[in-house]
Amino acid sequence: MERLFRRRVPPRELVTVELCQALAALSSELNRQLGVFIDRRGHLTEVIVGDTAKIDLPDVGRHRAGSSRLRGVRLVHTHLKGEALTDDDLTDLMLLSLDCIAAVTVTGEGRADLVHWAHLVPEPAPGEDPWQVQDAVPVHQLDVPFDDVIVALEDEFSRQSQVSRTGAHEDRAIVVHVHGGERHHESELAEVIELCDTAGVEVVEVLMQRRKQPHPKFMMGPGKLEQLVMDSMQRGVEHVIVSRDMTPAQAKSIAESCELKVLDRTQLILDIFAQRATSRDGKLQVELAQLRYTLPRLGSKSTGMSRLTGGIGGRGPGETKIEINRRRVQDRIRLLEGQLKQMRKRRDLQRKKRSRSCVPVVAIVGYTNAGKSTLLNTLTRSDVIAEDKLFATLDTSTRRLRFPQDREIVLTDTVGFIRDLPKPLVAAFKATLEELEHADVLLHVADVSNPEVDHQIASVEEILVSLNLEHLPTILVLNKQDRADGIVVENLAVQRDAVALSALDRRSTRVLTERIGHELWKQDVKVHEPWSPTD
Repeated sequence: MERLFRRRVPPRELVTVELCQALAALSSELNRQLGVFIDRRGHLTEVIVGDTAKIDLPDVGRHRAGSSRLRGVRLVHTHLKGEALTDDDLTDLMLLSLDCIAAVTVTGEGRADLVHWAHLVPEPAPGEDPWQVQDAVPVHQLDVPFDDVIVALEDEFSRQSQVSRTGAHEDRAIVVHVHGGERHHESELAEVIELCDTAGVEVVEVLMQRRKQPHPKFMMGPGKLEQLVMDSMQRGVEHVIVSRDMTPAQAKSIAESCELKVLDRTQLILDIFAQRATSRDGKLQVELAQLRYTLPRLGSKSTGMSRLTGGIGGRGPGETKIEINRRRVQDRIRLLEGQLKQMRKRRDLQRKKRSRSCVPVVAIVGYTNAGKSTLLNTLTRSDVIAEDKLFATLDTSTRRLRFPQDREIVLTDTVGFIRDLPKPLVAAFKATLEELEHADVLLHVADVSNPEVDHQIASVEEILVSLNLEHLPTILVLNKQDRADGIVVENLAVQRDAVALSALDRRSTRVLTERIGHELWKQDVKVHEPWSPTD
């Protein structure tokens, strides 16, 4: 076996007859599968000994740069039972991006018989395998212009990679949805896909798996993880997005398996917040949330990255790089908390000034993308950013609204809620959500056209309870009635004592303004057209 390293394969050939016969003779004598890695120059870089059924491949080193490049080595190994390429062989071909894989069948007399081989294909049709298995040929009749085949394959991979980069989205991702069969799991998946669209990520595939309990290491099962790795390589994605929150160990295990950036639901929401924060308050709060989420994910202590500081008390492993990073993150968190504390004091002064002027405050709350900003714009003739996307509003917007008899209110738009609102976000946006504590009335805006409207209303109510705001007078507003069934809207409005309207139709908001006036001043406030709110 040591003498095998002296052999050379011409670059134009897949494998020589002499090498096949040598592998077959040794494999027959050992009664074990035998394999070799051959590089593009024809040098044997590894000799691998397995058992009668399979071989375990060693680490073949880092992938050559670029998604359009193959590994630069091919695997030739023996099969003792006359079998063709197995599923394990083809999986190794895909996972390692090998130039090709070949199996040489060995006769009972220890001679090489047939050669089975396969290579990857650049753009398989939907539902087809990402490899092409060639017809088996006798060893002495094998005639493959290997160098031409590899050049043509990499050219095609490169062309497909350039086409994918010219798509509408810069980032491509596979979404992994592991669920336990819950009733709302499909709506949770749809919400994550909508979050991806808001973040500017193109979802190229969704992998779903039903499990009673998430896998403690990979979240998904090992088989689904293998499919994820293969599909990610085939589709050329940059991210894997898991629809539920993961432990740091699970995220690390998945990232090590597929060599891609792995995000969970909370990280995706934090990324959207980072993109959309415009005010200094919002940027500081988003950074604080990101740091709090990142801190426990910096990794455990290790002496592998130690720094020796020297001197008395400084000998030994020293302070690791991870510990230094953790300390820097903690210092930054304390700095941000101090800055946000100062901003909170300024808000308190502003609230006290408003309270002295006896101007009532009405805060708009609700599920994200329910139409809160649109309602604020319609009521006050403002131009606050309002988009048909999740979390279009992060920064608090405040406008004045004039009522008859020279009465005014302050209308405040707040960040949207979402089911299972990540705790780092709640903690970081506490300063913003404190505005709700001083509101006289809450307007709970819900998207009545959404099939999950009941569940969304319940999610918002749970968050309000967690913020100790359930005692505040609340008016439920069923928005987007023009997109929903009229009978359903009417029944829901009666059942929940709600106001149904369309935030795009100014006339439909008159009942809401009268309801606000009655709630604030405990008397009927008739609003007639035309009426003129003030910014």
